[in-house]
Formats: sequence, C-alpha cells, structure tokens
Amino acid sequence: MLGTNKLVVHYADGRVFKGTAADFRPNKDKFHLRSQADSKYMKEVFLKDLKAVFFVKDFEGDSSYEPRKSFERVQAPGKKLKVKFRDGEVLVGTTQAYHPNRVGFFLIPVDPDENTIRAFVINGFVESVEQVS
Repeated sequence: MLGTNKLVVHYADGRVFKGTAADFRPNKDKFHLRSQADSKYMKEVFLKDLKAVFFVKDFEGDSSYEPRKSFERVQAPGKKLKVKFRDGEVLVGTTQAYHPNRVGFFLIPVDPDENTIRAFVINGFVESVEQVS
C-alpha cells in the first residue's frame, strides 16, 4: 500500500476514527493514522482492537446511499462472500484470499458506486462468512 490512503477505522467497541495512513500493512499488528480532523494528531492503531479498516473515496460518503448487496448481473473476480459482523453489519464483496485463521482479509464491495473502495475485515469481529454464488 504505497502512498497515503483515506481510511475510516471502525473499532470493535463502536468508535470510529477517520484519517490517512501511509504505513498500513495487513501483515503488521499496527499502523499510524493521521487524523482527518486535525492533521497534527497521529494515532497508533492496533488491528486487534478493530472491527474493520475501510479504504474510502472520501471521508463524508452518503449516508442515504443503500449499497447493492447482490452479485446479480455482476461479473466479479475472486471468491464471492457475505460477511456478517458481530454488531449485525453485513458486507458483500469479493476477496482473493480468505483465511479464517489470519488476522483479516481484504474484501472489495460488490457495489462499485459505494464509498468504500475495499475493506480489511478483522476476523476476530466476524460472526459468519458465507460463500455466495
């Protein structure tokens, strides 16, 4: 992940933090997030404390937008998954590598028009993962 990514970090306890990061690596246990609200503030983020890391197009998004949750009429490479988090949220998308014994995995949403480009889902906060056709 070279460069700076716009991230919305969702903690397992419900907190949300928005910012940019240049050092996120899925094989590392932490990264540094520069606050979107105050660029002088940098926070150390530990993956073990998270639900997911959302790589977004912009920080505002559109709260009224209802993303598509179906692969109907969609050609998408990779494994098609429906991920349900312990808090009830459901993400539907594709992954190249889902391994339940790893810290997490990348999921690309089925709806290309939603604000999330991809998410790094933390397996410890997942209730269920089901492969869909």
